[in-house]
Amino acid sequence: MAASVEPTHLARLEPSSAQMQAFMNGTRAYPSSPRRTPRLSDRGITALVSSPSQPWDEDDDDEQDWRELYSSHLQLEVEPAAHDRRDVGTADAWVERNPSLIRLTGKHPLNCEPPLARLMRHGFITPAPLHYVRNHGAVPRADWAAWTVEVAGLVRRPARLTMEQLVRDFPAVELPVTLVCSSNRRGEQNMVRQTVGFNWGPTAVSTSVWRGARLRDVLRRCGIVPRSGGALNVCFEGADGLPGGGGAGTTYGTSIRREWAMDPTMDVMLAYMQNGAPLPPDHGFPVRVVIPGCTAGRMVKWLRRIVVTTAESDNYYHYRDNRFLPSHVDAELADAEGENLNFPKQVARVVGGYTVKGYAYSGGGKKVTRVEVTLDGGETWLLCELNHPEKPTKYGKYWCWCFWSVEVEVLDLLGAKEIAVRAWDQSLNTQPEKLVWNLMGMMNNCWFRVTVNVCQPRKGEIGLVFEHPTQPGNQPGGWMARMKRLDAAEAAATALKRGTPDPPTTSTAGASKRFTMAEVREHASRDSAWIVVHGSVYDCTAYLKDHPGGADSILINAGTDCTEEFDAIHSDKAKALLDAYRIGELVYLKDEHPKFPDGGLMTQYLESLPIGSYIDVKGPLGHVEYTGRGEFLINGEPRRVRRLAMVAGGSGIAPMYQVIQAVLRDQPEDETEMHLVYANRTEEDILLRGELDRWAAEFHDKLKVWYVVDQVKRPEEGWGYSVGFVTEDILREHVPEGGEDALALACGPPAMIQHAVAPNLEKMKYHRSSSFVVF
Repeated sequence: MAASVEPTHLARLEPSSAQMQAFMNGTRAYPSSPRRTPRLSDRGITALVSSPSQPWDEDDDDEQDWRELYSSHLQLEVEPAAHDRRDVGTADAWVERNPSLIRLTGKHPLNCEPPLARLMRHGFITPAPLHYVRNHGAVPRADWAAWTVEVAGLVRRPARLTMEQLVRDFPAVELPVTLVCSSNRRGEQNMVRQTVGFNWGPTAVSTSVWRGARLRDVLRRCGIVPRSGGALNVCFEGADGLPGGGGAGTTYGTSIRREWAMDPTMDVMLAYMQNGAPLPPDHGFPVRVVIPGCTAGRMVKWLRRIVVTTAESDNYYHYRDNRFLPSHVDAELADAEGENLNFPKQVARVVGGYTVKGYAYSGGGKKVTRVEVTLDGGETWLLCELNHPEKPTKYGKYWCWCFWSVEVEVLDLLGAKEIAVRAWDQSLNTQPEKLVWNLMGMMNNCWFRVTVNVCQPRKGEIGLVFEHPTQPGNQPGGWMARMKRLDAAEAAATALKRGTPDPPTTSTAGASKRFTMAEVREHASRDSAWIVVHGSVYDCTAYLKDHPGGADSILINAGTDCTEEFDAIHSDKAKALLDAYRIGELVYLKDEHPKFPDGGLMTQYLESLPIGSYIDVKGPLGHVEYTGRGEFLINGEPRRVRRLAMVAGGSGIAPMYQVIQAVLRDQPEDETEMHLVYANRTEEDILLRGELDRWAAEFHDKLKVWYVVDQVKRPEEGWGYSVGFVTEDILREHVPEGGEDALALACGPPAMIQHAVAPNLEKMKYHRSSSFVVF
C-alpha cells in the first residue's frame, strides 16, 4: 500500500504550526512514531515569517516559490517505510527505511541506492525515502529541542544555535539540489581493478528540494574574521560517532574554502527540511550541510560544529576517505602520500528501449547543454532532446540534473554492438571516452556504455536486450562482469595448457579443523567472535580492538556466514589480512542437509573421491556442486545424473568448462553423458574451442559439442554447425530430453537464457525447481 503525497504536502515550515512547536519544545524526536516519519503536510501552512536581527541581501525576496515552478514534476508516491529485519541487532534497528532500496554493504552501516527504473519513473524530484544513502556508521538518535550547532574558531561572536534559532532567526533558502556520491558507478572501476570501496551502481544520485538557513548568513551573524585574520576555511563536524582510523570518538568531518562558504551565488545551506518535511534520520535529522554543485562527501549530516580555521579540516575522513588519487597510486603509495582533489562530476545514463533516455548532470552549477548518443563507437553521434525542469537561480546556477532522450531506428540498433552516451556543459566540459581507474574508486564519469544483444523471444521474432556495465552491490549481471569472467576463464585455460596449478586462495592454516554451523553460532560474543567467509571459519576475537570498522561491525555478524557482507565492503588488502585468523573450514551435518546420502560430514564423503573431481559452481540463480561418480548437489539437494545438458553463450562457457573438466577427470568412475550447445556471434568468438574439440574427440562417448553462431566469417573454410539462434529444434537434436536422471545447466546473456533457452528446455521436461540450473 503506497502513501500518496500531493504537491500541497510540500509546504513551508511554519514556526507557529503545532507539529513544529512539538519539535521545538522537545515533545517530538525521532523516532517520531512507530508508523511513519512526520510530514509537514499535517500542518496547513503557507509562509515562513522570519525576524532577522540584521539586514540581509536586498534581493532575497526576488526568488519565485519553487512549488509554483515544479509542482508538475512531483511524483512522490512510495510504499511506507518499515523496520528492516537486516537492521535487527544493529544500532539502526529503530530507523524505518524503504524496502525497495538496494543495499550495498550488508547489514550495517546502511549504504544503498534506489533501483534505476524507480528513480527514473519519479523524475525530477526524488521522494526522500528513495534518496540514496551513504552512511559511515550508526544513525544518531536526535532530539530537535535539544540539538544545537556550535559555531566557533575564527569568529568574533561564537554561538551555540538551537534548531529554533536556525528556523526563526535566519531567512530560509529553499531550492532543488541534485546530490551525487563521488563513488557513483564505482562498480565499473572495480571490474577493471579492485578499488578500496564497495560497488556503487549508477543511481547514487538523487534530487530533493532542500530548505534551510544560508551558511553565509550564520557566519556573518557570528562575525567571521577577515581573510587577513586567517579565516580561510570553514570546517564541519557531524555527530555520528565513528570507529576506525580516526581513533575513538571520531566523527565525520570535512571543510570547504571560505570563498565558497561566503559566496551568495553558491547557495550553501544548513538544511533542516527535505521535500517539505523534516529531514529523515538517514539524511541528517535535524540538520545537515547542503553544498550545491559539490561532491556529496562534503555535505556533513547530523551537523554539530562549524569551525572557521586557517587550515583545511584535519579530520580523518576528509584526508583519508574523500580524495581523488591519480591512477598510478595504489594502496601502499596512498598510505605514504596524501592528496586531495575534487572536481564537478558529469554523468549520463542510458535506460534502454527504442526511445533511449537517461539523466545528465554537471557539478559546479553548470548547465548541461548537449547530450549525444553513438551507436558506432563515436564515429557518428545523435543529438538528444534535453528536458530541463529546473529554473536557474537568480545568479544563473543550475544545481540539478536534467533528462535526455533520443529516438533510435530499430535497424540501427540491430546493427549496433553497443550504445554509448556523453554529455557536455556550458563550459564545454565533456565526459572522457575511457574509464580512469583510481584507488578510491571515485569520479567515474566516462561514457556510459550499454551493450546490445539480439535474441529470439519466440519463433519468427527478433528481440533486443540492453545490458548495463554492472549491477549495484553484489548483484549479478552486467557486461563488464561477464568480460571479467571471460578473462578469468581464458587465464585458467592458459594455465591448464601450461600445466600451471591454480594459486591457493586461502592459507593452509587450520585446514585440518572442521566446524559445523551449530558450533560457529556458539561464538557470537565479544569474548569469542567467529565468522564464516567463503566456507572458511575465522576467529576474529583478537582483531575486535583493531578493526578499522569498529568491534560492532564484527559482532553483529559473529556466529554467522557473512560472506556477502564481507565481499561488499572489503578490499583485497583486507581479504588478505583475514587469512591470519583462519581456524578451519565449515562442514555440514546430515541434519543440515537431510537428503544428503550416507549421512555424516559432507567432507568425509568428499574425501573418498579422486583428487580434482569435486567442483563447486555458484551463480545468481543456482548453485551446483559435483561430488563425483555422477553425484551432484543442486542448491544443496542431492541428484544422481546420467545425462547432462549444457547450454552456454559467450563467456558463459566458463562454468560449463569447469563441470566438463571435473567429470572427465573422474574417469572411469563417472558414466555421465554430457551434451553441450555453445552459442556465439561468430566462429572466431568461440572460447576454448581447441580444448572442447579435443575432449569431444578423445571422449566421444562421454561429450558431445555443438556450436551455434550468428554469422560465419570464413565460409570458405567450411562450417558444419548451426547458424542463427538457439532454437527448440537445435536443443531437441543436440541435448537429451529431461527425466529422472537428467540435469540441465545454462549460462549466457540474459536475453538468450530468458527467451531461447529456458522456455525450450522447460518444454523438454526440465524444471527450474529440480533439474534446471541457470548460472
